[in-house]
Amino acid sequence: MTILLLGSGGREHAFAWKMIQSPLCDKLFVAPGNAGTASIANNVNISPTDFDAIKALVLEEKVEMVVVGPEDPLVKGIFDFFKNDESLKDIPVIGPSKLGATLEGSKEFAKEFLFRHNIPTAAYDSFTAETVEKGCDFLGTLQPPYVLKADGLAAGKGVLIIQDLAEAQDELRNMLVGQKFGDASSKVVIEEFLDGIELSCFVLTDGKSFKILPTAKDYKRIGEGDTGLNTGGMGAVSPVPYVDAVLMEKIETRIVKPTIEGFQKDGIEYKGFVFIGLINVNNEPIVIEYNVRMGDPETEVVVPRMKSDLVELFLAVANEKLDEFELEIDERSATTIVVVSGGYPEDFEKGKVISGLSTIEDSIVFHAGTKLDNGNVVSNGGRVLTVTSFGDNFEEAIKKSYQNIGKLHFDKMYFRKDIGNDLK
Repeated sequence: MTILLLGSGGREHAFAWKMIQSPLCDKLFVAPGNAGTASIANNVNISPTDFDAIKALVLEEKVEMVVVGPEDPLVKGIFDFFKNDESLKDIPVIGPSKLGATLEGSKEFAKEFLFRHNIPTAAYDSFTAETVEKGCDFLGTLQPPYVLKADGLAAGKGVLIIQDLAEAQDELRNMLVGQKFGDASSKVVIEEFLDGIELSCFVLTDGKSFKILPTAKDYKRIGEGDTGLNTGGMGAVSPVPYVDAVLMEKIETRIVKPTIEGFQKDGIEYKGFVFIGLINVNNEPIVIEYNVRMGDPETEVVVPRMKSDLVELFLAVANEKLDEFELEIDERSATTIVVVSGGYPEDFEKGKVISGLSTIEDSIVFHAGTKLDNGNVVSNGGRVLTVTSFGDNFEEAIKKSYQNIGKLHFDKMYFRKDIGNDLK
């Protein structure tokens, strides 16, 4: 098969790395890709949201499957674009319909879905610029800390958790009236704060049946001890050590099953990943949010643990035969540490030459924000690389990742040194 993968991050490099191991994958295109995917696949300089350019490439190269990495093209309706085009409709797209992608595209839509299908989630209300003062009053009825979420896509940075009421009210005004996150915060969801430990549950569905993939936990904050600004993710561990069979059974029966049944009841066409952000409150799983694609950096620990052929798995999704697929998982732990540009998630410089990549042993380096420049691999984003390792337990895996990060260098590189410490 000739396959097209959309995206340019560490998640996409991990997908590409796994897909080219399949005997079913003859040729892999990645749009736009990065320096890591360039070494194993064919990068094409096309934006994942330029549907007309994607169509031209698909027809010219006789692409037989499209795998969507990031959320943007899904929210903009790439699944529907293929389905409604006579020349593309027989080419499977791994990712949900535009309606399904609204679960990530709108926090309010997701909350309404959760309440409608009796799936456990925090109490909430939503507000716009016109009702901003009502929102400030609503904050006054809650106990701190206060959770403010931009309704739309804000690249993983649209959630604020604030201890002080006056500051929370000011930030609400800043989001709604001051457009802190642009159009993404034209509506803001205010949510009850839940105190517990977060984890991610990844599900792959063909719309009827589903497979639960390995659990993972990521680390969002830039600073050690989980302090500082939110990022796209600074590291991940899989499996999550405290998730036992009892908790997993609750997650499946109370959350995963009603979610997939909810798609059917609501007429939502969904063939792809459901990333369920959960919080474990006194051993009761509660949904924080849905994403409609795999997480990054969680993909870099979940995909390496999958022993099964990923292309075969995607074909089972496309053909609605997922219930017949036997998913094999590596029992070992995997961890990944994210190496970022100095200054991230605020201002940072690009174009820093990365050295030491050829010296890595017993770990996998997935590229995120990188590109090739005159034969050098250089930084080209905030999150630059992730270093994934296996171990009999997560501590062993973490140790390997840190040892290998010690061999890497670029100007102003930064990484957290405490990933996994909270699990010991």
